[in-house]
Amino acid sequence: MKNKLLKITPVLGLASLLLMMSSCQKKIESAYLNPNAAVKQPIEAILPSVIGGMVYFYSSNGTTFGVQLDGTFIGRYIQYWGTQTNLELYGEMGPATGTTDNTGSMWGSVYYAGGANINKIIQWGSEQQKWDYVGVAWAIRAWGWLELTNEYGDAILKQAFNPSLQQFLYDPQPDFYDSCRAVCFRALSFLNRTDGQVSQANLAIGDAFMNNGDVNKWKKFVYGILARSYNDLSSKDLYNTSKFADSVIKYTNLAMTTNDDNITAKFKGGTISANLNYYGPWRGNIGTLRQGAYIANLMSGRNDSAFSGVADPRAPYMLRENLNGEYRGFTPWLGTSSLAVNDYPQNFWGHPTPSSTGSPTVDNSRYVFQDVSPWPLMTASEMQFTKAEAALKKGDYATAMTAYKNGISLNFDMLTTTYNQNIPAASVITPASKAAYLANPAIVPTNDANLTLSHIMLQKYIALYGWGMQQTWTDMRKYHYTDVDPKTGIQVYASFAPPAGQYLYANNLNKLVYRFRPRYNSEYLYNVPELTRIGAMNLDYNTYEMWFSQK
Repeated sequence: MKNKLLKITPVLGLASLLLMMSSCQKKIESAYLNPNAAVKQPIEAILPSVIGGMVYFYSSNGTTFGVQLDGTFIGRYIQYWGTQTNLELYGEMGPATGTTDNTGSMWGSVYYAGGANINKIIQWGSEQQKWDYVGVAWAIRAWGWLELTNEYGDAILKQAFNPSLQQFLYDPQPDFYDSCRAVCFRALSFLNRTDGQVSQANLAIGDAFMNNGDVNKWKKFVYGILARSYNDLSSKDLYNTSKFADSVIKYTNLAMTTNDDNITAKFKGGTISANLNYYGPWRGNIGTLRQGAYIANLMSGRNDSAFSGVADPRAPYMLRENLNGEYRGFTPWLGTSSLAVNDYPQNFWGHPTPSSTGSPTVDNSRYVFQDVSPWPLMTASEMQFTKAEAALKKGDYATAMTAYKNGISLNFDMLTTTYNQNIPAASVITPASKAAYLANPAIVPTNDANLTLSHIMLQKYIALYGWGMQQTWTDMRKYHYTDVDPKTGIQVYASFAPPAGQYLYANNLNKLVYRFRPRYNSEYLYNVPELTRIGAMNLDYNTYEMWFSQK
């Protein structure tokens, strides 16, 4: 939480100082109104920046807020990618260190980019009876609470957005899960209203870059948040009761079921950085990243325990080939030392020189690494894999198998319709290549009862590659990275090997990472008492296991 620096002298007590500051501030604000800004802004003009803050917020007062920047670090933990640097900090599952705000983007998204902006949309939208705007604002708030707590654990909930406070108390993760669900139902209550000034055309003004004013898509998004909130707890003992699995299945059925329902953020394009994808070549932010060996092996058939020998037709859409025309990747903590030079994959923009950190003269980017490629926040494919996991744990193998196959099929179709740019002609997915993949018993067992958690979680891992880093990290942590699938005796994430020994960050004390520390430039400057109370001043705080992953 962003706060003002407060210095207390021995002469003046805290209460009287705060009273003086509050009184003085009110007098100044009433006497010197900002002539450049209206007292009340149109909520149609506020919503676009809130939506932007979900992905990558850019403003003169602050930037780097949203899922994209944090995703570059999470992607190294889950081995979606690594950098060209040997013994790179995040490749070793290290935390943000020193005074950097690295890994603080979601904190800024919720408390700054959303924060008071969401509160004003709710307040002014209610006054103007624009119930659709109010519902959308609550939906984004619910999404933010779940994303926030799944990255940081304890955070500020009950005292959030209280301008009278200089320091804030933290609340535990179960409170965030409960609040997320309560806010979801509040969002639905407003999104279901058709009275007052509800208008698709007017909502589309503020919602031009997400759902274009389609309230039904926003409702599906809310149901998807509810589904995630239950399925994220699937490793806890309480999940063994059928109501949790039943809740996941219920809400995935109400969430997005076709690719037309997918929740994606769009980019305006042009030559202004703020209007372009953070991962695209124009902005040049991820030139040092290369796909990880784990995802490359899963999709090339090199994984020795899952999908062995099967070349995934989706690889040319999602990954980059090397000079030998093969799909290989870096081990995150080993950088370029993990591969021979000719085995280096191209960067995500397809530069013909494998070690280049820039974009080629002719743009050859693909998938979510294009300048204006839509950025998924939740997809129908993800919901199907979520449903499959819940149904499998419930023992409903037929439902699990149907959802599993649907998840793969939907992901294929999303790639061929939305991300079909710059694909070599010989590598274009055809109905025949898709059908052959789904007919392969190494991918889809011939008997429903032979479907495993590994099948489901690894296909979900593939489908969320490149954009769903936060959710994949939640999934991997709830299976403690290397938990064994009791049905097969092999790891749920088959052959996944986190860094160990000299390659695991020393301050982790031989433990894997489970959380980010709170954002440095607010909490570590102003909220030290609370950080001390929850242990966030300890060097190994990033290894404290999350409540959602505890048995």
